[in-house]
Amino acid sequence: MGERMGSFAEFWPYYIGEHRHPVCRMTHFVGTSGFFAVAGWCVWDRPLRMGIALAVGWMFAFLVRKVEARRRAIPELLIIGTLWAVGHPVIYVGIFVAYLCAWVGHFLIEHNRPATFSYPLWSLAGDFRMYGQMLMGRLWSGDASEGASLHP
Repeated sequence: MGERMGSFAEFWPYYIGEHRHPVCRMTHFVGTSGFFAVAGWCVWDRPLRMGIALAVGWMFAFLVRKVEARRRAIPELLIIGTLWAVGHPVIYVGIFVAYLCAWVGHFLIEHNRPATFSYPLWSLAGDFRMYGQMLMGRLWSGDASEGASLHP
């Protein structure tokens, strides 16, 4: 990938194409489920503080979503993680679990470089979108290119 992609709609087919192997997608699903479980516990433990932190983090992500078209949004992704950690520092455990599982899928199963290294913010959005597709019963087997046709 020499030139940067201009939109998430352009990025999505690339992202889903990097997750062709069903076991790689499963590792992502397990990791993202772990993140959601930890985030849910954090909300249960500190409802107001964590709820506000999650909401502010998502609003920030929405506002800076176009940054990826110009450059890697690493600082923005770190800000989101920090905002969430202000709500509850245990959220870092969920983030660690999610990335560990995803990277195991890429390095050991798919044998490719995670898109997070080039498009960190869109990769997060892509992971949540892929997770949603899997919850709806899609992308569990066969070639992931079927998901590339799903509209962003």
